[in-house]
Amino acid sequence: MFTLRAAVMWTVNDFPAYAMVSGWSTKGYMACPVCKEDVTSGWHAGKVCYLGHRRWLPWDHEWREKDKEFDGNTERRLRPREWSGDEILEQLNRLDFAPFGKTTKDTIKARLDLERMGIRRGLWMNRDSDKARRDLAFFSMKPNDKKEFLKFVSSVKFPDGYASNIAHCVNVDGGKFTGLKSHDCHVFMQRLLPVGIRHLLPEDVVKPIMLLSRFFSQLTAKTLRRTDMFQLRHDIVQVLCKFEMIFPPAFFTSMMHVMVHLPEEALLTGPVNYRWMYPIERLLGELKKSVRNRAKPEGSIIEAWVQYESLTFCGIPLSPPSPQPPPLVPFPPCRRRRHRSLLAVAVATVASLPAPAAPLPILFSKAPLPLLSWLRHCKLYRHSR
Repeated sequence: MFTLRAAVMWTVNDFPAYAMVSGWSTKGYMACPVCKEDVTSGWHAGKVCYLGHRRWLPWDHEWREKDKEFDGNTERRLRPREWSGDEILEQLNRLDFAPFGKTTKDTIKARLDLERMGIRRGLWMNRDSDKARRDLAFFSMKPNDKKEFLKFVSSVKFPDGYASNIAHCVNVDGGKFTGLKSHDCHVFMQRLLPVGIRHLLPEDVVKPIMLLSRFFSQLTAKTLRRTDMFQLRHDIVQVLCKFEMIFPPAFFTSMMHVMVHLPEEALLTGPVNYRWMYPIERLLGELKKSVRNRAKPEGSIIEAWVQYESLTFCGIPLSPPSPQPPPLVPFPPCRRRRHRSLLAVAVATVASLPAPAAPLPILFSKAPLPLLSWLRHCKLYRHSR
C-alpha cells in the first residue's frame, strides 16, 4: 500500500472555466485574474465595464492628460502591480471556488451613459420636443454598406482545411452572421475584417481595427520572438486606448480587457498554437461522429476509438519500410452492425499468422471484405500490390 499524489500541471479551458480552475471569479467588478483588486471597472449601461487602459502608457504620454476623449478624467495612476506566486497562493487559500453554471454595444443605455458622464457629445440622444432619437454612430455601417460588406464576405473562398465555408454563415438579406465557430471568428477578424471595412468606415475607426487584426495574427504565429512580444505588449495598449476614444464604455467587457495581458502570457508559456482549444475541439467533433447509441455515447466513443487504434496498429506491418512512422489515418465511422466485429477479425487475422510473418497475399486472403475496404481507404492495399 502506498499513497499516490497527483498534481494538475496544465489545463486548456476558456475564460469562464478559468473561475472553476483557479478559484478567482471571472464575473463582477474584479473579473480580471491578473489585475485582481487593482482592476479599473465601473457600472455602465446596465453592466460592469473595464476601462482605464491608459494606466499601461508611459508616465509622460499625452493621452494621460486628455479627459473628454476618454472617460472624462485624466489618468495619473500607474499600471497594476504584478503579484508574486506566494501572494497568489495566500489568496487562493482564502477564497471559495466560484460557481458558474451577443448583441450590439451601441444601445440606448450606452448613449444615456455617455450623457451622464458628459463625454462624446456627438453620440448623445437627439431630442426633438418630447421624443429622443438615436442617430447612427460614426463607427457604425449604413444599411447599404453593411449589405456590401456581407456580399464581400460571402464571395471569399478559402483553401481546403484553412477554414469552414463562411459563406454559408452569411445572411445578406437579414444582415447578420449565423453559425460561426470560434475558429471562423479568428479567421474573420484576422483576414476578412481589415479588408472589408477599409472603404466603408472612417479612417480613424479602420486603423485601430486593422492594428487589432495584426496583433492577433502575430500573437498566434507558429514562431514567437521575445522582441516581438515586447512590441505587441506596447501595441495592444495603444489599440485599447484608441478604442476608448471611439466606442462607448459599454463596449469594454472583461474579454476586451484581458487582451492587454495576452503578450505577457505568451512570454511565459510560449506559442499560442500549443495551448488553444481548436485541435481538441476537432478531435471531439470526430469522436461525436462515432456515436451510434445516444443512450450510451461514452461506450460508442470508446468502442470506436479502440477499433481505430487497433486497426492502425495492425496496419503498421502492412506498410512499406520507411524511416518515419506511417501517419495515422482517420477511421471511418462504422455504419453497420457487422462492422463492429472488425476489431476481433483484425486481431484474429494477425494472431493467426505463423512466424515469420506470412506474405501479404496470405494475409489478404484471410481478411474479410470490411477489413479490405478499410485498408483500401488508408492506401495500404495499394502499397501491397
